[in-house]
Amino acid sequence: MALTQRDRDILDFERSWWTATAPKDVQIRERFELSATRYHQLLGELLGTADAMDYDPLVVRRLQRQRDRRRRARLEPRVVEEDGTR
Repeated sequence: MALTQRDRDILDFERSWWTATAPKDVQIRERFELSATRYHQLLGELLGTADAMDYDPLVVRRLQRQRDRRRRARLEPRVVEEDGTR
């Protein structure tokens, strides 16, 4: 299935959202009229598509790496050293 205009807009937004002064969740609500939760659900689905990879491979790979790092951090047990620090 080909990317919709909203899909392309989401990928474009992920390329440069940090250059704006407003927080990301505010930008999402204003630009896409979505909650941050729904936006990230759509983004997650989008990252698994070949069309998204074809459209902007650098952004998609960066976001996939970030997602994978967060997932590993949640799943890996925390290591506590003897002095009580991690």
